Amino acid sequence: MEIGNRIKNLRLSKNLTQEELGERTDLSKGYISQLERDLSSPSIETLFSILEVLGSTPKEFFDEEEGKQKVIYEQEERIFFEDEEKGYHIEWLVPESNEKEMEPVLLEIDPQGGFKKFEPSLSETFAYVLTGEVKVCLGEESYTAKANETIYFHASNRHQIVNQTNEKAVLILVATESYL
Repeated sequence: MEIGNRIKNLRLSKNLTQEELGERTDLSKGYISQLERDLSSPSIETLFSILEVLGSTPKEFFDEEEGKQKVIYEQEERIFFEDEEKGYHIEWLVPESNEKEMEPVLLEIDPQGGFKKFEPSLSETFAYVLTGEVKVCLGEESYTAKANETIYFHASNRHQIVNQTNEKAVLILVATESYL
């Protein structure tokens, strides 16, 4: 079993750098890097400490059955991130989606807030506006989408989704590759 890759995926799903994980576990960034590349094996105590910081139990970490497809994801399995300064809240609807071809998220953008800016990539992005209104900025162009409207674009230009209204906007967003 390659535990290094599992540790790395858990760390990335929590939006932590190797340095941040090291600080929270009193381990060096270099040691975290070695663990993630399976160049070093942690003691049981160290592994349990890492798993605690990453919000996983040893049972959850080791019980993943090989070959069995997970189909249903419950709300309490979601991973959350909030950027109060930029004014958005994101929930990864499939916790390990950073390992998949698609990354589905629930995105809430506060009034006058905006999701982070992205550089051009090969990604494709689909979004469905549940409530509110958003502006999609693609290069020099911009488009407005309201509740019950669909957004779809190739991310070949710099892009960002913003909310320039006075009410919260909520979207389901699915992107391919490493968009988020």
